[in-house]
Amino acid sequence: MRELSLHLLDIAENGIRAGADRVAIRVEESSAGDRLTLCVEDNGSGLPEDKIARIDDPFVTTRTTRRVGLGLSLLAAASRRCEGDIRVESIRGKGTRITAAFRRSHIDRAPLGDVVATMEALVLGNPHIDFCYTHRVDGEEFVMDTHDLKKELGGLSLSDPLVWRRIAEAMRRALGALASGSAPSLPLEDADA
Repeated sequence: MRELSLHLLDIAENGIRAGADRVAIRVEESSAGDRLTLCVEDNGSGLPEDKIARIDDPFVTTRTTRRVGLGLSLLAAASRRCEGDIRVESIRGKGTRITAAFRRSHIDRAPLGDVVATMEALVLGNPHIDFCYTHRVDGEEFVMDTHDLKKELGGLSLSDPLVWRRIAEAMRRALGALASGSAPSLPLEDADA
């Protein structure tokens, strides 16, 4: 995949198909450690051990609608190509955590991409699921949690295009501040305007 955010989307969707009602996505960047770590954790049905053992095999999938499962195998190859690795932890009936690490400055590392668009696709396409997106850069952190946003917005729906546009704009500002070394926040005072 051309952008790492598309891997995040794919893995989160896998968790949703596995029955998750909460998906946490974390991106951690360390300049000093020259690391970029992606983590997607869900409370779905989990992965069978035989599937975990064969994540590098693109012809292994839990889906019944197709015979290939390129998502994890491509992410594993991308992380290893960039002096990183992938770890899959899963407990049947409790959920799955997938963590992929990369050397941040590696020439072959794909760009992170548009995580706001990724979160938009997830939130708008799955309004019954709670998503928590955390992005940390060198100790500064940004968090967007739809469970908290739903409470904060009162009766407004996150799937309302005007509401989501405000949230997306606030996320872009906050992530821009985070990238520039400023303290990020997600102000929503104008979300109901």
